[in-house]
Amino acid sequence: MGSIKKNFTSQLELPLFGFIAKAAEEIGQPAYVIGGWVRDLLLERPSKDIDIVTVGSGIELAKAVAKKSKRFTEVSQFKNFGTAMIKFDDYEVEFVGARRESYSRNSRKPVVEDGTLQDDQNRRDFTINALSIGLNQDDWGKIYDPFEGLKDLENKTIRTPLAPGKTYSDDPLRMMRAIRFASQLNFKIDTDSYEAIAKNKNRIKIISKERISTELNKILMSDQPSVGLELLYKTGLLEIFFPELVALSGVEEIDGQTHKENFYHTLEVVDNISRETDNLWLRYAALLHDIGKPVTKRFDKNIGWTFHGHEFVGSKMVPKIFKRLKLPLDDKMKYVKKLVALSSRPIVLATEKATDSGVRRLLYDAGNDVEDLMTLCEADVTTKSEKRKKRYLNNFKVVRKKLKEVEEKDHVRNFQPPIDGKEIIKRYNLQPGKEIGKLKNAVKEAILDGQIQNDYDQAIEFLDQQAMEMGLLAGSDRKN
Repeated sequence: MGSIKKNFTSQLELPLFGFIAKAAEEIGQPAYVIGGWVRDLLLERPSKDIDIVTVGSGIELAKAVAKKSKRFTEVSQFKNFGTAMIKFDDYEVEFVGARRESYSRNSRKPVVEDGTLQDDQNRRDFTINALSIGLNQDDWGKIYDPFEGLKDLENKTIRTPLAPGKTYSDDPLRMMRAIRFASQLNFKIDTDSYEAIAKNKNRIKIISKERISTELNKILMSDQPSVGLELLYKTGLLEIFFPELVALSGVEEIDGQTHKENFYHTLEVVDNISRETDNLWLRYAALLHDIGKPVTKRFDKNIGWTFHGHEFVGSKMVPKIFKRLKLPLDDKMKYVKKLVALSSRPIVLATEKATDSGVRRLLYDAGNDVEDLMTLCEADVTTKSEKRKKRYLNNFKVVRKKLKEVEEKDHVRNFQPPIDGKEIIKRYNLQPGKEIGKLKNAVKEAILDGQIQNDYDQAIEFLDQQAMEMGLLAGSDRKN
């Protein structure tokens, strides 16, 4: 650990810690940096969030520190929680008084009392988050490690300071956090801790969906989300708050015919796409791209297992899932819904001849999200055969090339037909009704099929032909 201690020394030389130390000494409140910043420092991970615990008032220490330099922002106080926050350059520094906590059975909100540094370390969720460093004259740079957190860092282990059953029962969100840290850091959860999560899984029901989704989002944003997603599945937590994903698991066999194991396939797709993008909502699209398969699964004795329409069904499930998990219901949800609905379209183009018409329709329907859709489809290739994988990905290269060619030639991405409903009403002296929609759609389809260019004169000529077939006449013809 020698190199780590040198790193500590250099980091503690930041002016920020000097200001904290001076303020703590002046008001007679010992101060320590604790938690995630210490953990990440040891792991050589960048962190700009610093937690300071003091034996006394966190708010008073924050006020004293803020006076030390103009580089500090004004103190933001949270009196109900006894905490305060100030910013120093690009660091966010939170101050809290050391405390001890006790919990009731039906709430994760503890009863809080003033305490010592040891009390505060006792209440931490994991040993690796209970590490602290002294910022005082008599213990400057000293590491306080009452639960062998350093050893757990070296062994890449997630373990609770106190009995895991009590830790998770007291605050069930810690079960999600344990899995999130395992996923983010690529650590293993201690056996006793893992078993306690599985045993206490139903306690997650007292946690708000917003809190659960925050942790789920962090799991999805880890380098290899499958680590956390599989832990959620195996501990039984996933079944409680995301049963649609669990429904993907398992393989059914009839007459010797089986189908793909869609849960683990989904995890592979999420991992694949995570190597290509940090877009959380594109990762959600990967997570949900097959969500409609359990509902649409059928067995046909002639062709085997089918999942016809699973993309359409899956897209319809997206808003309900987002609403239940308290995820945003704005354009982010619509984006995921659209990508799920279109998730097989490029695959069809790749396996069949990519016609100009098919490509135009894909460009029109996907709009500005067509690149993300292609990334999703490429991530969906999980075959273990390198030969097949190469062939599939080469097919997608062909589709990408065709998309570019058609877009440059026809400009149909997000296009608007050259004739709108108002002009149709005026030209044929119509009242608002289904005829207008029918004519507008006919023009759009003709452009997408390549019958006519996206050109006003061609559209008018085509429109008059359609109107004549429907028994409608243009205004000038009507006068004659």
